[in-house]
Amino acid sequence: MAKISMKTPLVEIDGDEMTRVLWEVIKEKLLLPFIDLKSEYYDLGLKNRDDTNDEVTVKSAQAIKRLGVGVKCATITSNVARQKEYDLKQLLPSPNATIRAILDGTVFRKPIQISRVKPSVNTWKAPIVIGRHAYGDVYKAAEMEIEGPGKVELVYTKSDGTERRMTVADFEGSGIVQGMHNLDESIRSFARACFLYAITEKLPLWFATKDTISKIYDGRFKTIFNEIYETEFREKCAGAGVQYFYTLIDDAVARVVKGEGGFLWACKNYDGDVQSDMIASAAGSLAMMTSVLVSPSGVFEYEAAHGTVQQHYYRWQKGEKTSTNPAALIFAWSGALAKRAEIDGLDALANFAKRLEKAVLDAIEDGIMTGDLAKLSDPAPSMVLNSWDFIDAVAARVRG
Repeated sequence: MAKISMKTPLVEIDGDEMTRVLWEVIKEKLLLPFIDLKSEYYDLGLKNRDDTNDEVTVKSAQAIKRLGVGVKCATITSNVARQKEYDLKQLLPSPNATIRAILDGTVFRKPIQISRVKPSVNTWKAPIVIGRHAYGDVYKAAEMEIEGPGKVELVYTKSDGTERRMTVADFEGSGIVQGMHNLDESIRSFARACFLYAITEKLPLWFATKDTISKIYDGRFKTIFNEIYETEFREKCAGAGVQYFYTLIDDAVARVVKGEGGFLWACKNYDGDVQSDMIASAAGSLAMMTSVLVSPSGVFEYEAAHGTVQQHYYRWQKGEKTSTNPAALIFAWSGALAKRAEIDGLDALANFAKRLEKAVLDAIEDGIMTGDLAKLSDPAPSMVLNSWDFIDAVAARVRG
């Protein structure tokens, strides 16, 4: 059978640990036998990021801007323990945060639902989509350890040299301090992306912050969302039957766990990070979640929303074939291939992406699954497979 052709490469971003291992298996078993795969490869493994002083991360983001579509494996964000483990010369920022800052835009995450796994929240009848702002806040923060007594100030120096100052804290002893920021234009892009997604998918849109406490910072998000709604989207939302709803983040959480689902929940950067994991876990598994970054410039980055599955990697290093769920990694590839097909007008590639996703879901619905879902499946699975055998089962269904 002739392989499916591609016109334009997509950006392939490799990652770390167990997900890196499975990334290669997915390519070998599910992609290369069927597609004449064209990709521009970047290795964002932790050691290579350290060796290149993180230049490889910046180059990968620039490549996505140039080629329009990227697909990313899960990566490690280094901390002191990881620095020692990998013998790193420095602590680097989150590669996801770096890429998102360069691309700007919004991350949309949606559970991959299957009938055999019921949500932990029994009132949920439809998926909850998380719209996560992809710039700033804690991910671009400046931090400092305070050694002892002294004053910490926030200083704004205008381009004309004039200054504004305010006291952050008078320290009587040691402590820590953090300064974070965001940009009005990025918040506007975030708002527009969420309204456009809600209208396209016919989903109610919720937006939640903590403006009662953070009156200026979170208050700015609330104000800009409202301005974008009133000036650009009120009539469009009404025409599509889409309701826009603002509430405090704590009130939103209380409503979510008692509601039926079926809406788009727009969150600030860190809120979206936390709530998307909560939604994915409550819906079944962190490995059953799609994630796509949509940039205002019209470029897309698809990724696995979970981590690198560290403990499974250590077991794999000892020779064990683990039952790690590769679904999110596969759906990252299928999403990127589908978008590449849409942009380049390649029907065969688009149909393959659909067939690949259907093969994953059909295998699971037939009771063939990895260990994370087997514990939750009702009825019980007929086969609990390791990752390699599960990928083989998916490949058999792709071949038909």
